[in-house]
Amino acid sequence: MGRLVQNHSTHIEGLIKWLKNIAESKEIKTVTPASLSKTNGRGEKLVLKVTIKTNEGYKLLARKGKLVQEVFLVTSLDESEIMEIIKATNPKFYRKKKRC
Repeated sequence: MGRLVQNHSTHIEGLIKWLKNIAESKEIKTVTPASLSKTNGRGEKLVLKVTIKTNEGYKLLARKGKLVQEVFLVTSLDESEIMEIIKATNPKFYRKKKRC
């Protein structure tokens, strides 16, 4: 089980909860959300994508609305395994569907 480093006071809404679930994986050592910036896109849902491999693991990008935030993972997993963890911990699949 890894740890979640929170060294910034601002985060994309819903990101910390998702990152806590990711940090519970055995092979993830550290999850660190980093710089937050604005972009021109307008995605309504929170999306987490693997972007590049770093010396210690991978850099991810979290996007929601006009905000984008870097997230660094320290792990020995490969990209496909990280993508599976992201899919398995995605909070939109935890919500119960409304009945008509």
